[in-house]
Amino acid sequence: MTEVTNKQQFEKATQECVIVDFYATWCHPCKQMAPMLEDVDAPVVKVDVDENPELAQEHGVMGLPTLVLFQDGEEVDRMTGSQRKRDIESFYQC
Repeated sequence: MTEVTNKQQFEKATQECVIVDFYATWCHPCKQMAPMLEDVDAPVVKVDVDENPELAQEHGVMGLPTLVLFQDGEEVDRMTGSQRKRDIESFYQC
């Protein structure tokens, strides 16, 4: 799992097939999902929306947590709200 802290890191990280986890430290569902994301069999990039509001806005994040599947720098799919591990793993289709 990788934490990105700026747009350049984000753009580099999303050139691969990755799940981007837009989260906030105060978000209870985000905290509940964190252990699952550490254990999921897929690369995960984390973006704290409070620390990176421009990335959240640019990618239309309206609710938390939001998981966005990126491939070759482009959004492929997204899920919003608390998810089960098996749903996250099936979401990762690259």
